[in-house]
Amino acid sequence: MSVDQPLYRLEDRPGPLAALLVAVQHVLASFVGIIAPSLIVGSALGLDQYMSYLISMALFVSGVATWVQSQRLGPLGSGLLSVQGTSFSFVAALIAAGETARAGGASDEAVIATLLGVCAVGSFIEIALGGMLHRLKRIITPTVTGVVVTLIGLSLVKVGVTDMAGGVGAEDFGSLTNLGLAALVIIVVLACQMSRHTWLRIGSVFFGLVIGCLVAAFTGQFEGRPEALEWFALPQPLRFGIGFDWTAFIPVAFIFLVTAIETVGDLTGTSRASGEPVSGPVYQRRIRGGVLADGVNSLIAALFNTFPNTTFSQNTGVVQLTGVASRHVGRYVAVILLLLGLIPALGTLLQFIPRPVLGAATTLMFGLIAVSGIRILSDQTMTRKTIMTIAVSLGMGLGVQLVPEALTGLPETAERIFSSPITTGGLTAILCTLLLPGSTGNAEEPADATPRATAPNQSS
Repeated sequence: MSVDQPLYRLEDRPGPLAALLVAVQHVLASFVGIIAPSLIVGSALGLDQYMSYLISMALFVSGVATWVQSQRLGPLGSGLLSVQGTSFSFVAALIAAGETARAGGASDEAVIATLLGVCAVGSFIEIALGGMLHRLKRIITPTVTGVVVTLIGLSLVKVGVTDMAGGVGAEDFGSLTNLGLAALVIIVVLACQMSRHTWLRIGSVFFGLVIGCLVAAFTGQFEGRPEALEWFALPQPLRFGIGFDWTAFIPVAFIFLVTAIETVGDLTGTSRASGEPVSGPVYQRRIRGGVLADGVNSLIAALFNTFPNTTFSQNTGVVQLTGVASRHVGRYVAVILLLLGLIPALGTLLQFIPRPVLGAATTLMFGLIAVSGIRILSDQTMTRKTIMTIAVSLGMGLGVQLVPEALTGLPETAERIFSSPITTGGLTAILCTLLLPGSTGNAEEPADATPRATAPNQSS
């Protein structure tokens, strides 16, 4: 057998114990990434009373989505060992949409309904893209994707640093105690990342959170205790109803475009790690099925009260490390995530993670998302058109975030739309790509050259 070939190929069936062991490693590698978006969005929008439920549904839907993606149900799914989880890319847009709804006097339930509604409608964009990805390569180029991913990371740093200092409204905001606890978590994550031990690197964020919580417990920094724990609950479709807001929808819709391209990159990496083809009809069929499943799974997520799902690139690293590419392991991963999602107590306990601990971990994640975008941009040929596209797009995107008052002369609807750095920067990048003369040096590159934004526990 070639050293590049996995120990268990795509259709091989490892024994139950081996499959379970590998599945647990996949869950550990993706667990933080699955729950973090719900924690961040819920915390930023003051949805504390529903936090445990949102976390439970994130895990439950990730189980459903992983089954669909790995087992291939009809045209849905890539049929690869690809784990799905809640997408980080939507966090900034969802927070902005929720804050807009809050400003209009919306209740907690109405805020969640609006977020789920725009995500449900947006999922149809990715569903439609499943069969036409090749037509987007001249519009959603790696330069456009790199700009958007960079802006996603940079626009979220404020949220993470605010939590590091104690969170909005904290009486001890900015105290040395909070900053010291946050610094400890960052040091632990960095130490794990610099380690030669592969699994310390993969689980760096998980270990950072655990040690941070232990220190917080010993120093009395946990805020309150859960009064009662609910150990089992069935999912309730459309529990909060469905709302909609056009100004909230536009940035979300744009991110679905970018996510579809990134999913191609994830699935290509998984296919390569699995010893499967990365070109030809089999590969193309898997990519179409994978992107289609991404969209359908995001629709399922909205119906089951959580945020858009997507493929996780860190699990490609697990395939490489374990040498197990069998899609049958995906069933074990899916069942574990489903069971975790049926235990609301887990979400309740996670809700009590001290803000400085969570803020330190998420700030690193947001920074690495920005770095992922920079890496995408650095891979491009720096023609004059490419340089000017990046410069104008980042300038416009960061500009409207740093100086939102600059848009006060626009009509209210336009002001709300373009106040999103992702929308303004992304649309600027597309316009520059289409209108500026010359070549960006990347328009003809395949979509599978685009890597996904990664979090610290994601292996590369």
